[in-house]
Amino acid sequence: MKSELLKTVCTSCKTLSLKALLPIAILLISVAAQAELPSSSAEVITKALASGKPTMLDLGARSCVPCKQMAPILESLSGEYRDRANVLFVDVYDDRDVSNRFKVRMIPTQIFFNQQGKEVKRHLGFMGKAEILKELQAAGLK
Repeated sequence: MKSELLKTVCTSCKTLSLKALLPIAILLISVAAQAELPSSSAEVITKALASGKPTMLDLGARSCVPCKQMAPILESLSGEYRDRANVLFVDVYDDRDVSNRFKVRMIPTQIFFNQQGKEVKRHLGFMGKAEILKELQAAGLK
């Protein structure tokens, strides 16, 4: 690979050609496409539930296909609604205590909590952005 890169450097100006930049661009795009929230701890969840904001807790795994598909959705919602709702993720394989606390039997499991921290909805399986927003609004998102 190194010798291929050297062949794609312009001899007069010593810059990389587009051919050399393509693999780098593909790598950067694939890394960016795998957006994911950090796995929340029990302490973070407890604070979120006491924050007075509606909360969505997604319990899944980084190795689960539907969970991977939801990762960019959760990342987007977390940023868009940061001041009005909590969107959290827990990798159940990394934190079995949290999965036991919420009695998770299948992943992904989404649990919605109202502004008082009371569970108001539980969903199993993939959930799209519009569905998540609808449930957050039902839980008190303004």
